[in-house]
Amino acid sequence: MSIIEKINLYAKTRSNVVACYNYSHDQVVQSLTYKELVDFSDKLGFYLQKTLGDNKNPIVVYGHKNPYMLVCFLACVKSGRAYVPVDISVPKERVKDIVDATNTPLVLCTESTELLFDNVIHLDEIKDIINVTDKKITSDYYVKAEDIFYIIFTSGSTGNPKGVRITEQCLINFIRWAVTLGEKNFADKQVTIINQAPFSFDLSVMDLYMSLYLGGTLWCLEKSAQSNYGVMYESLKKSNANIMVSTPSFANLCLSGDVFDKNLMPKMELFLFCGETLPNSTAKQLLDRFPKANVINTYGPTESTVAVTEIDVTHEILKGYNPLPVGEVKPGTHIFIQDESGNLLPEGDKGEIVIVGDTVSPGYLNAPNISFSKKKVGKKLYRSYRTGDKGYIKDGYIFYCGRMDSQIKLHGYRIEIEDIENNLQKLPIIKNAAVIPVENSGAIDYLVAFVVVDFEVESSLKASVVIKKGLQRFLPQYMVPKKFVFKDALPITDRGKIDRRKLKEEVA
Repeated sequence: MSIIEKINLYAKTRSNVVACYNYSHDQVVQSLTYKELVDFSDKLGFYLQKTLGDNKNPIVVYGHKNPYMLVCFLACVKSGRAYVPVDISVPKERVKDIVDATNTPLVLCTESTELLFDNVIHLDEIKDIINVTDKKITSDYYVKAEDIFYIIFTSGSTGNPKGVRITEQCLINFIRWAVTLGEKNFADKQVTIINQAPFSFDLSVMDLYMSLYLGGTLWCLEKSAQSNYGVMYESLKKSNANIMVSTPSFANLCLSGDVFDKNLMPKMELFLFCGETLPNSTAKQLLDRFPKANVINTYGPTESTVAVTEIDVTHEILKGYNPLPVGEVKPGTHIFIQDESGNLLPEGDKGEIVIVGDTVSPGYLNAPNISFSKKKVGKKLYRSYRTGDKGYIKDGYIFYCGRMDSQIKLHGYRIEIEDIENNLQKLPIIKNAAVIPVENSGAIDYLVAFVVVDFEVESSLKASVVIKKGLQRFLPQYMVPKKFVFKDALPITDRGKIDRRKLKEEVA
């Protein structure tokens, strides 16, 4: 049974169960039942097909944690079109890049915005369409198998975002595995899953579609709620959640308050982590505060549909490994470690992680796909993806050791350093720039930008504010460097390249 068919079934068997719940900072509650989710998406899907006809281009869905975003996602795929989630935190210039790259026929928008694009359908109009439409889309139009289900844009080294295309088959293969993680069987019980990540970040695919596949409730934490400890803890308590999907950074934020424990969330049974390295200390605190819960560490790039490995982090695992492994490979996937020439490396040797399997993307949207290929394992031919991640295999576990190139993970977000540098140099006042990640306990803590400017710097603080404001036109806040260092010139190596080692020494 496909994901769409599963959700349609719950509209009949769990019609009044809340599919999505959003408790915001101002205590305004937004929610949709499964009956409403299916009915509304059927009607909006019919409208999309009737309006767009043979135009099957992806549809951009712009918003933040509003339950109607789910209506829009499902309406798109029910009408046979991929959806492209874009969060409100994405700057307008970058939204424009995504709109141009997808050649989207329209933008479905669930938030108040000043987006100046053609064919923007706002939330009030979406609701009007649903209210006046009495016909529903049929399954003949549904996205199926190797059709593209969604496209998530990630940081690109050229300064423009890259669209990762994920098929319906990739997604269903991933979800059928994801719902088995942990020791508990959630298939026969009513679950509530915490959604921390914005829908434009692929970690949210795990919580969103796990919840919908299980007929559960997705409990969304708005960005504003995550930045207010009182509201955050109140929301977590009200959720009665069984499962939390988040980055380790968010878990650390929660753990900073003593209130975050089994008394606050007595039904919590499973923590699922992806997006960045899980520190031993974070896992230990969770096991101590939630003794009945499993802590699962996973790994995978957006190009392989969220995650492809898993390990149940127990006290025994914590004692045996530091840093933690990312675990064993899921069924249907194979991982190889290879050198620069493509030769397979023996156990224990570090090299590039190559993922081969049934959740690998067919490639980027309108961009070179040199990292993708095909590889036969046994008698079966799979898609293959060279991740650019460094790792090794030991004791049957995969270990992740960071990036082999300029790409990093910061608070769960994948960032190309060159992306920031290219956008810095879009500013007329910047003559040259280099961005350096600063580590703390093995994880990226923040970014420092070394810049050469075309004006005399009288106040580093004031000059930094000017650059940050300029950069925020092009980049999300999480990609804007925390600190700026002003230089007359950047050091270079004998080969004429920026000497990043010297710059790193300055911030060490």
